[in-house]
Amino acid sequence: MLSLKNVTKRFPGVLALDDVSIEVRPNEIVGLIGENGAGKSTLMKLLTGAYRQDTGEIELGGKPLVIRNPRDATSKGIAMVYQEQSILPNLTVAENLFLGREEEFVTFGRVNWTKLKRAARKELATVHLDVDPLTPCEDLSFGQRQMVELARALSLASRTGGTPIILLDEPTSVLEAGEIEILFGLVRELKSRASFVFVSHRLDELLSLSDRVYVMKDGKVVSEMASATASVAKLHELMVGRSLHSEYYRENLQKPCRAEVALSVRNASLGHVLDDVSFEVRCGEVFGVAGVVGSGREELCRVIAGLEKLDAGEVMVGATRLKPQANHAVALGIGYVPRERKVEGLVTQMSVAQNLTLPRLGAVSRAGVVRKSSERALANEWIKRLHIKTPGPDASCRNLSGGNQQKVVLAKWRFAGSQFLVLDHPTRGLDVGAKEEVYQLIRELTAEGVAVVLTGDTLEEILGLSHRVMVMRDGRAEKVLPCEVGCKPSQVEIVEHMV
Repeated sequence: MLSLKNVTKRFPGVLALDDVSIEVRPNEIVGLIGENGAGKSTLMKLLTGAYRQDTGEIELGGKPLVIRNPRDATSKGIAMVYQEQSILPNLTVAENLFLGREEEFVTFGRVNWTKLKRAARKELATVHLDVDPLTPCEDLSFGQRQMVELARALSLASRTGGTPIILLDEPTSVLEAGEIEILFGLVRELKSRASFVFVSHRLDELLSLSDRVYVMKDGKVVSEMASATASVAKLHELMVGRSLHSEYYRENLQKPCRAEVALSVRNASLGHVLDDVSFEVRCGEVFGVAGVVGSGREELCRVIAGLEKLDAGEVMVGATRLKPQANHAVALGIGYVPRERKVEGLVTQMSVAQNLTLPRLGAVSRAGVVRKSSERALANEWIKRLHIKTPGPDASCRNLSGGNQQKVVLAKWRFAGSQFLVLDHPTRGLDVGAKEEVYQLIRELTAEGVAVVLTGDTLEEILGLSHRVMVMRDGRAEKVLPCEVGCKPSQVEIVEHMV
């Protein structure tokens, strides 16, 4: 159906795609994996018309294809479901589904809302989503918004009359297990009428869903294989050049934490999401917080970062009571790595160097003026230390891959000298190699006495990294379990307290 032949794409100082050839066959799911910066995002943007290749050809149905822009891509049957979502939250489900196609429902300058609602219900039925089409999208869960994205992509691509090609960019990165099962079941069902390209860092999910897998590294396709003949260990080795080993979470570097208390939460209550939560975190400790969506774990992270005001209770940093102000939290040495890095973690239009030094501008300023040479030198140091793939310190953060953006967020708090870190899904959207680097950094931080509160993407990650795990349910702290090396609790023990 679709093929890329010897495609090359360059940016200043970067060879993003190097002689890449890939094909998508009718009614199949093609997996695409690679480390952050391997070229996956550039490839997807070529197929959606955001970029044009420098050399090489794209063919659709055996005929040369020129994709001028995203609208042109959808007119040819190619549509994308974005990781960060492109849904407009202040518009209704129906308005989002037919964004850019409103003229189909306008008569004499007025929108026929009955017709629009009827058409929206038909599109939602294809993804088995039963919501009122006039519901504002901001009132939907993330999983429901993901289904709206998929319905819109199918609707746009299906208008060509042929078999649509749907690009799925990390669709499971912020979904819970139940939502992932629903999405995968839906994709398998839709496979009879569409082809899919599935980009994911979760290798087990990719193998379970895909028919074939392409592995990319440094802008090249290094392997193509049937999913039935592949394994997680093999894919990991192809991606990062080394095998997946038992010390993935660096448990051998987990040392006993210190007796000194770095932060304490006392009787914290917040609306219906936190109910009388109390705990202490010691210097050098990774304190994991586990729970399902709605358990209160994310809200707890925001309280500690100074972003939410408690109805009752307090957060103490040493002997100082934390004010519900982000700048006060930063002044007390608290760094916050949010799950939505593009929204809260970065100023994307600023450079890598500017983002890295933002929490501690005094270190690169004199008389209130930023010294660019000092800023670049410090940024280069952290770029090398965390292996951030960027053309240089002056590159805009908006042009980095998601994993490298996350590394910039981590680096800025490390540079700021934060002694307490709140890590809200710090490895979300990172490939296995980049995750290992983050795990190594967490171990280095705790060895220096930095305290960490961690909510992770998986229970395995939380258990592997933590000294203790607090399980939350319905806003309450149900249980705190020790996680000493060699006697970590099982995931079953954690789940028993979660649900």
